[in-house]
Amino acid sequence: MALEQKHDVFQAIADPSRRKMLRLLADGEMPVTMISKHFPVSRTAVSKHLRVLSEANLVSVSKRGRESRYKLHADALLELKEWLSFYEQFWDNKMAMLKHVVESDRDDNQ
Repeated sequence: MALEQKHDVFQAIADPSRRKMLRLLADGEMPVTMISKHFPVSRTAVSKHLRVLSEANLVSVSKRGRESRYKLHADALLELKEWLSFYEQFWDNKMAMLKHVVESDRDDNQ
């Protein structure tokens, strides 16, 4: 019995096409046919990307007749937000240093 490979959030967002798909789905639920129109690859390739997003719990899929519809689950991005929040201290520090340099330069020129 083969185990289904699951992807995590970080693997799922690693691909620019999947990030674009998430952005599209932020506007609301979409069928795979509509999502496919935004990409220069086959519908099968788009479906594979959507499967990765689904395995990472970033999207859900529902069937309506013969149509597969995808919906964003933004809560799954909290893991990413929490991971990135640690690094904000480095960005905040750089911005504070830049502000200090700009303000001291402004004071020197007055």
